[in-house]
Amino acid sequence: MNKPNSSSDPAHVARNGQSLAPKHMPVPKDVACVLVIFGGAGDLSHKKLLPALYNLSLQKGLPERFAIVGFSMESHTDESYREFARDGTSKFSPHSLTDDGWNKFAPLMRFVSGKFDDKSDYLKLKEQLAQIDRERGTQGNYLFYFAIPPQFIDACAAELAETGLIHQSASQSPYTRVVVEKPVGHDLESASEINDQLARRFDESQIFRIDHYLGKETVENLMVLRFANSIFEPIWTSRFIDHVQITVSEDEGVGTRAGYYDHAGALRDMVQSHILQVLCMIAMEPPRSTQPDAVRDAKLDVIRSLRPFDTADVERWVVRGQYEEGLIGGDKVKGYRAEEHIAPDSMTETFVALKCFIENWRWAGVPFYLRTGKRLPRRASEIAIYFKRVPRILYNTRPASPLAQNVLSIRIQPDEGLSLNIISKLPGSPLRLAPVNVDFRNVTSSPEAYETLLRDFIIGDQTLFMRRDTVEAAWYFVQNILDVWSDSLTSPFPYSAGSWGPTEAAVMIAQDHRAWRTL
Repeated sequence: MNKPNSSSDPAHVARNGQSLAPKHMPVPKDVACVLVIFGGAGDLSHKKLLPALYNLSLQKGLPERFAIVGFSMESHTDESYREFARDGTSKFSPHSLTDDGWNKFAPLMRFVSGKFDDKSDYLKLKEQLAQIDRERGTQGNYLFYFAIPPQFIDACAAELAETGLIHQSASQSPYTRVVVEKPVGHDLESASEINDQLARRFDESQIFRIDHYLGKETVENLMVLRFANSIFEPIWTSRFIDHVQITVSEDEGVGTRAGYYDHAGALRDMVQSHILQVLCMIAMEPPRSTQPDAVRDAKLDVIRSLRPFDTADVERWVVRGQYEEGLIGGDKVKGYRAEEHIAPDSMTETFVALKCFIENWRWAGVPFYLRTGKRLPRRASEIAIYFKRVPRILYNTRPASPLAQNVLSIRIQPDEGLSLNIISKLPGSPLRLAPVNVDFRNVTSSPEAYETLLRDFIIGDQTLFMRRDTVEAAWYFVQNILDVWSDSLTSPFPYSAGSWGPTEAAVMIAQDHRAWRTL
């Protein structure tokens, strides 16, 4: 028998991919539209949206009849807006900015300077859109991207309706669609209010609630992994799975997001949206089809099956922490309360770990451990499926050194792929057993998340976008935790920057005779 290879052995790296630019399926030829970005001169547009649109243009992922209009309070001309976009693309696009690529993309962009609540500015926008329809044949199909703070959503939607720029269809020309950025609300009440504001002017089929995390290639691949491989689905139950861990760790601090983050915290920023959506992909029942609402129905069932937390559950199964000064990569970094724009007595959590249960037939009794935090040792996102231990017979008879559990690790970032930890015999005698990783690494360049989601928005595919009922169900689940914390005088547990969070998180999982996985 040959010696088992380690995960670093090139023989275990999948060879079906090459380091090539990702390819998108061509947009159907009958698609024609104008994308209007409210907040088009803002940070999100500069760093993410405009570079992603440029990348799509390079890959023929945009319609032939297409245009982009930035709408914002800044005083750009068309030319200065194109320079703004070029600067962002050169800095933040993973692909090189070439003259040929830029000369093809730049003419698609226009700019309208205006306020979000000024009707006269919306009339200027309407004139610009009518001109684009005539010049580019976009047929009055308008896509609105609300890259704006939540307090402006109602005003924008109202002015668009008053100006006659909203058509009551998501697919029949002329059509209108709208993207709303995460977070949708600050709690259950505010999320419902924003959804009500949107519902007054748009049908649910027209609303695309975006979470860039769902555009990541590995997250999309979770359904394929489960439902296109017969080896997994039969064992994807409480009969064979001991527990599941989902970790999203960041080594950076709050940075330029301090103003937002200090009012949000880790639970709102990461768990309510990103991590619960990943949980749904891992735990959902097979959907009846791959149609958007079939997939979203299956995900909603998972969230509605989560056991609600009461006060005692929060105290036992939820740990919140806040980073103090420490070392990241050998460099000293300041604590959260010493960060710029953070109150010196802030109670905002930068780390949260929780244990939850899905109360349905498939997952009865299986704990799901979730954790996320800032200023942890490294940037990584991983789902770890721990299978039950083999019986205490044959090769597992020594109580002092039981065999390790089989673990299926699905890496979302930065090293996308998966590995399966199995037990194997080492060569020679006497008989020696050791864990071995069978490793798959995606060496093909994956599309950026915003590329995937913008393309889906353009063609009208809602599969990766959140529906109103799912958003509110997720807020309902975390609301009990938020309420308990708001009534508590206890501060978040401190942890040193560069550690894996407060000791209390390790104690929580250790009480179940388990441990957090080292990433």
